[in-house]
Amino acid sequence: MDDARWKEAVARVPMARALDAPRLHYLRQLAALFLHTKRFHALGGAALDDFWQLVIAMQASLPALPRGPKAFKGWTNVLVYPGEFNVRRSHRDAHSGVVTEQDDTLIGEAWDRGPMVLSLADVKLDIEAPWDGFNVVIHEMAHKLDMLAAPANGVPPLLPGMNRREWIATMQQAFDRLVKQTERGRETAIDPYGAEAPEEFFAVTSELHFSQPALLREAEPKVAKLLTDFYGPSPA
Repeated sequence: MDDARWKEAVARVPMARALDAPRLHYLRQLAALFLHTKRFHALGGAALDDFWQLVIAMQASLPALPRGPKAFKGWTNVLVYPGEFNVRRSHRDAHSGVVTEQDDTLIGEAWDRGPMVLSLADVKLDIEAPWDGFNVVIHEMAHKLDMLAAPANGVPPLLPGMNRREWIATMQQAFDRLVKQTERGRETAIDPYGAEAPEEFFAVTSELHFSQPALLREAEPKVAKLLTDFYGPSPA
């Protein structure tokens, strides 16, 4: 990796710039590995040059810092659209057997043992507004970590010394609280998208850990502590 390009990327990505020297050095190694092992595909006319591939690799490597190259196992491709993209989904009703289809408009998606899919417009927005609580690359990378052992369920493989029962109980209770708040129409500190499923709660709170940890500590202090143990200190 070219020194000048790396320094330019660090200057443009505040989350990387905020790291201490040892973690920034390791981030560079992991980002280089990510670029070496993943295949980028620009779709729909996305202007995906080397710089933006590096920015994506850097942000995907931030959640991987505590576990290293193992975090990248099980998938190869990164699909990048210029902006939002549509995904057609099929749903079969368990009782009637009727299949319905609908289009979802997304800015990111992660497939189990398949690609990571991103909106380049949102990747750019995230480095312009790094501390607003949202980051599409980190959200999808959280799903990839969740999928390392099984389909995503909000319980990723934990680091040595972390208690799996404590993780499940703490995250489930916090998820249930968010679901109740959204069902009652209350405004929530945590993005209500996290109430869609436990795996989405994990991904949404992962975004907060990296980009707005003070809000997460205030809303769900036990979740904030678990994610600090899981990811390491927030760059914020």
